[in-house]
Amino acid sequence: PGAGRRIGDSGRAGAAPAKSSKFQEEAMQPQETAPQTAPQVSQSTDCTEPRMDLESSDELILVNQATVEKLTEGLISHYLPDLQQSKTALQELTQNQVVLLDTLEQEIAKFRECNLVLDINMLFTEARCYHNKLINIRKEMITLHEKTTKLKRRALKLQQQRRKDELEREQRKERELERERQLIAKPAKLS
Repeated sequence: PGAGRRIGDSGRAGAAPAKSSKFQEEAMQPQETAPQTAPQVSQSTDCTEPRMDLESSDELILVNQATVEKLTEGLISHYLPDLQQSKTALQELTQNQVVLLDTLEQEIAKFRECNLVLDINMLFTEARCYHNKLINIRKEMITLHEKTTKLKRRALKLQQQRRKDELEREQRKERELERERQLIAKPAKLS
């Protein structure tokens, strides 16, 4: 049991039983002091099991490989259930996020459809407005056509009246000329 540990660099050889229990506790708990260098596996001269050399800034500790494996298994068995629960929770969260994203996409599609419906309603409103404008323009065109037709008739009547008046004037002039001719004295014939 004592062959698995050794204190170096500090100048002390061997360890008292009270100090070996302190080192066992340090080997079981993670150290909060300065970071350790990478462990090195070495073979003990007096033991056939491989050991790991853990070097810190002020002392060197040799730990039995079986102890390291047991500590590793203990650490894994301690944290593995929590990690698996976290993994399951993350998977559920991911699935919920996927469902939520799908729902959000559907809602966005609905809003786009609503906007399209609003756009279509606006188009129908504009179409109604332009249709009313076209009807008004058509009414104005019909009114203008009627007015131009009346004006053409009136112009034709005026033209006919003018011609009639001119014709009557000419006839009057001819009658007056004829009357004047008749009124002009005719010279008497000598017999």
